[in-house]
Amino acid sequence: MDHDILISGGGIAGLTAAAAFGRAGFRVLCVDPAPAVTERDADGSDLRSTAFLQPAQAFLDRAGAWTRLAPHATPLQVMRIVDAGGPEPEPRVVRDFDAADISGRPFGWNLPNWLIRRELIATLEGLDTVDYRPGTATRSLLARTSAAKVGLSDGTSVEAPLVVAADGRASPMRRAARIDVRTKRFGQKALAFAVTHPEPHGNVSTEIHRTGGPFTLVPLPDHEGRPSSAIVWMEDGPEAERLMALDGPDFEAAMTARSCGLYGPLTLASRRTIWPIVAQEATRLTGERLALVAEAAHVMPPIGAQGLNMSLRDLATLLDLAETHRADPGTPAVLDAYARARRPDIALRVGGIAALNRISQIATPGLRDLRAVGLGALHDLPPVRRALMQLGLGART
Repeated sequence: MDHDILISGGGIAGLTAAAAFGRAGFRVLCVDPAPAVTERDADGSDLRSTAFLQPAQAFLDRAGAWTRLAPHATPLQVMRIVDAGGPEPEPRVVRDFDAADISGRPFGWNLPNWLIRRELIATLEGLDTVDYRPGTATRSLLARTSAAKVGLSDGTSVEAPLVVAADGRASPMRRAARIDVRTKRFGQKALAFAVTHPEPHGNVSTEIHRTGGPFTLVPLPDHEGRPSSAIVWMEDGPEAERLMALDGPDFEAAMTARSCGLYGPLTLASRRTIWPIVAQEATRLTGERLALVAEAAHVMPPIGAQGLNMSLRDLATLLDLAETHRADPGTPAVLDAYARARRPDIALRVGGIAALNRISQIATPGLRDLRAVGLGALHDLPPVRRALMQLGLGART
């Protein structure tokens, strides 16, 4: 066989998987149906950002990618939670969770998704163990005792002992393996875009809760000489669609009001994107010769920077197991151990984030008052505060 591992999907998780397995000496084929979009203003570019928490940064370093990403990364030293659920959209409870309480390093580092993809592709170009084929999709999966045979959109087929499905929430490899999903819908959509503002962000990530979902500003490098942040704005579906349809000045006025003016008037610095919010778990994490990772395995609302960081924990677990079974990384022993290791963490975090999202949607004034009291209580008890921060970084208890 020409490949030890076939990775279906060339998003951030798939590209990171290709780099990590390739750097570990596995012969990797990574395919993705979409062409690579690696410029900020190009059609189809991903304008969201990703905060890589400490364990994810360590895995990117293991994959040989962090040296390329580090010069573009903005540290996240403080996670600020704001409750603005009173009669007017203004802060009434503000609590800072400072990484210095638990670590000598920032919580994480934020980068634009389009740039992450650009640097990961550049990392793959330096690995002769990796064959990266954008514009090629996986079409079929036939699992055999010794390997899986995967049909590709170019009419060819390839065999590999292990197939890694990193191909998104509608994963074709998951469907081919007849693995079902459990999906929870919230009636929400999220808008993502970048802004500039007059006040510096000070490496503080700010999550503002009112109703409909959180409004989150995550620090970015300065844009055109002004402080800049990436925003994810979650709202009930009809309201999100209404906001998406606003013209530039009206949208800027709306987002400045929703931000409680914490950074001054916000100026749109990119186009807007919108997508539906769901929580989703695969009923199984593996099939014969197949491992599900990232959004093929789990999807959750964008709260607490958990989504992609969980995906890299999937990859770290799978890589550790593959390295101990290098002769055949797709055996039942490897796949069973992967599922046992990841299932509890995935269930905990998907369930927890879904619950937090429901709390962020609260519209009833009395319940919003209780949310504000609870936020203050969680922060103001130091052992609880530190435990929550450790949990956010990846601890299981």
